[in-house]
Amino acid sequence: MSANTKWTAADVPDQTGRVAIVTGSNTGLGYETALVLATRGAHVVMAVRDVDKGKAAAARIQGQVPRADVTVQSLDVGSLQSVRAAADELKSAYPRVDLLINNAGVMYPPKQVTADGFELQFGTNHLGAFALTGLLLENLLPVEGSRVVAVASIAHTIQAAIHFDDLQWERKYNRVAAYGQSKLANLMFTYELNRRLAARDAATIAVAAHPGISNTELMRHVPGSSLPGFSALAGLVTNSAEVGALATLRAATDAGVRGAEYYGPDGIRELRGHPKRVESSKQSHDQDVQGRLWTVSEELTGVTYPL
Repeated sequence: MSANTKWTAADVPDQTGRVAIVTGSNTGLGYETALVLATRGAHVVMAVRDVDKGKAAAARIQGQVPRADVTVQSLDVGSLQSVRAAADELKSAYPRVDLLINNAGVMYPPKQVTADGFELQFGTNHLGAFALTGLLLENLLPVEGSRVVAVASIAHTIQAAIHFDDLQWERKYNRVAAYGQSKLANLMFTYELNRRLAARDAATIAVAAHPGISNTELMRHVPGSSLPGFSALAGLVTNSAEVGALATLRAATDAGVRGAEYYGPDGIRELRGHPKRVESSKQSHDQDVQGRLWTVSEELTGVTYPL
């Protein structure tokens, strides 16, 4: 790809022989990510909460790409019991894992908690992904070129901080700030994980990506989303899911990607466009907070990393 060329799905290299686990892949960004990886020859595991919807999504991919090698795995990242059960099945079925793409998430819901009592956004977007990654890491570590990809968000800069004094928003709930915390946590986890991987000279790297503003089902809790004409207007100012997924695909497959890098759209304020390397907020690089978040995440999930 030349310096003047936009990075597209056509730039995804051949993925034949690789195993890619994509969470939340029955719709939106995850579906588009799974579709491209399957088109390029990867064996794609669509790890989804609703297995029936996952099977329907897999059938759509196979309808477009008859040779696609796609399977469906039951996984609810909002439940540590489900995460552990899925990880056990995946570890047994796939001794070699090349890509783990932590895409599943929720945005701006009314105040809710997970099955384990965690605030829904922090529990799903961060703790579930943290637990799944830790449980699967042994199957990634021996694989040259393996990657853990976090799907973050520009929201990591909006009212965002890690509220160690009230991680679960029990005192006063702010859904925008809670989402920002969860997405900031995604980036801090990525950077801390990559540092730990590098310290042991692991073959695996950790990277992150964000889609800008993408018109997907994740937008359903955005204020005004139920108003007539919202979807049409959103389509004018946001990335499609297909384009939004490109940042994830680049982070996952571009041979030039290095550990702890972050990819997002090349347009104004990174709201839309094709993927390039971008920078996250200054606070996302605070190593003291990263380390503290890691320790708390291990305590809350009961998952200790083999690093």
